[in-house]
Amino acid sequence: MPSATKSILLLFLGLQALNLVPALPTTQRLAAQKTTQSSASSAAKVSTAKDGSTIVDQTVVINGLNMRFKVSAPATELVSNNATAKGTLGLNVLFHGDGGQSFFDFPNQGVNANLMGVALLTPDPDLRWGGSDPKDNTGLVRPEGPAHSAAVNELLTKVLPTVVNFDSSKIFLEGVSGGSLLLSGFMIPTFGALLAVPGAIMGCGGLVPQVPVQGDISNLRLHFQSTTDDLAPLKTSIPQAIKAYEKLITGNASLLTADATPVGGHCEFDEKDFVSGVQLLTNNYNSVLTGASPAALVR
Repeated sequence: MPSATKSILLLFLGLQALNLVPALPTTQRLAAQKTTQSSASSAAKVSTAKDGSTIVDQTVVINGLNMRFKVSAPATELVSNNATAKGTLGLNVLFHGDGGQSFFDFPNQGVNANLMGVALLTPDPDLRWGGSDPKDNTGLVRPEGPAHSAAVNELLTKVLPTVVNFDSSKIFLEGVSGGSLLLSGFMIPTFGALLAVPGAIMGCGGLVPQVPVQGDISNLRLHFQSTTDDLAPLKTSIPQAIKAYEKLITGNASLLTADATPVGGHCEFDEKDFVSGVQLLTNNYNSVLTGASPAALVR
């Protein structure tokens, strides 16, 4: 194990051992919102993002799954306004946690560091990426992970290019809680190499790959961000995920980083609240991924 990564992992494990929380991911403190998803593709809804860019909100059916997404882009990059062309901006694709809070909040809306914000809503009726197993009491088992990941891949490669022009070599990923379980457990192992994902952040969640790794992800930039008081099952699964990815990301020791220094509960990266904590992590997305070591979250 590279010495830098080993030191990070030891720090992470030490911080996570400070205080065990018996709560489960399914009881995370979310203001859960659910929407009625139609059984057919819906007309796009258009609104304005905080930075003045255009938000397109649409639902499409992929492999029998209702896939709702939001993309925040300059009007000039919308295919409806400009014939399909190679875009220059990349994407930061957000995968919400159980309950969908971060999809509705859309913390990555707008264009930040040349990345257009995209948020995806799980097709699961309980708003859990990867679904759930009624026999599981940890919240970590996600039986629909492969199906959800395949639908996401289809959306990113075939649907989204018909909506907005973007640079397909710059598809970055961001997970929140259950969204991080899907990304680390299924999406990145199966489609990370195919999509040539340059970087991803696992916020308050992580799983050892649950499916065979397809292709080469040795040069993926990956950061795991947690807190001192995260949920008990995650205090086990995140360090395990770090160890697993250390064996996969071998291009450079600095590509894989982890941090658990914020003093707070699940996803409370600002040491205050779930929603504001996720917003803080998203605000720091570029600075964390471009740093050679875990970057302090700038409040």
